[in-house]
Amino acid sequence: MLLGCLPGVAAAVALVLCAYGVERAAEPSAAAPAPVRKTAAHTASRPPIVSRATWVGDIGREQPPPRYDDKVVAVFVHHTDSPNDYDCAGAPTQIRSLYEGQTTARDWDDIGYNFVVDRCGTIYEGRAGGTGRPVTGAHTQGFNHRSTGIAALGTFTAGVAVPPAMERAIAELAAWKLGLSGTDPRSDVRLVSSNGGSRYAAGTTVMLPALAGHSDGFMTSCPGAALQARLPRIRETAAKLQGRRPDAGGRQEQQQKAQKKAQKKAQGENSRIAGTSR
Repeated sequence: MLLGCLPGVAAAVALVLCAYGVERAAEPSAAAPAPVRKTAAHTASRPPIVSRATWVGDIGREQPPPRYDDKVVAVFVHHTDSPNDYDCAGAPTQIRSLYEGQTTARDWDDIGYNFVVDRCGTIYEGRAGGTGRPVTGAHTQGFNHRSTGIAALGTFTAGVAVPPAMERAIAELAAWKLGLSGTDPRSDVRLVSSNGGSRYAAGTTVMLPALAGHSDGFMTSCPGAALQARLPRIRETAAKLQGRRPDAGGRQEQQQKAQKKAQKKAQGENSRIAGTSR
């Protein structure tokens, strides 16, 4: 039986490795997010996106109005930690099961991800509110504001091949969403942690990749080592789709080193705070 398709409590268990670390409902940040440095305006075309009506069917539950931020300056990539050998025609059924598990067993108001991409490269609208609007998701605890969550349907741990069509679709979607705010997918952006359950204490302003993995903001193995390793290439593809020049300065390597250093520093500060409180 497919773990990603189990309703109720079983669905919640199957999602623990990746979905733990999302917020049931995004709350306003305690501190105002810092402005994002922009270069020249670069945009990308909106890729085809399948409406949520395709998968939600008649199970949609009553929910509060969507929440919005002022813009999207970051993308967090996830995997759903479910089997990879599905027929793409059945992807809506899997997404429907994810929704049922999150809204029923976990009592969330909607699916946490803003978008879901299947292995054939089809992009599905996830959380309600409008694909072109900066909908506040519930996908990366501490960093749901000014970001969008893209979930790759499947499991992409070390050694698992990431389908080229899926990788391309993630790049196209990221290029479009980040292009709406003029953000370079290869850049670092300032985000404010809204929850101490993330890698950073609540209220901390941090620099994270504009196109990041779930594990960049939360202590998790999501989106899996294989997909995480593809992020530099996805960033470059997204930047190219925005009409930007290739990264000739090794920005990706510098970005990764700076991120690891920041994470170690934050973990040390959190440990110090915890010790003081005792």
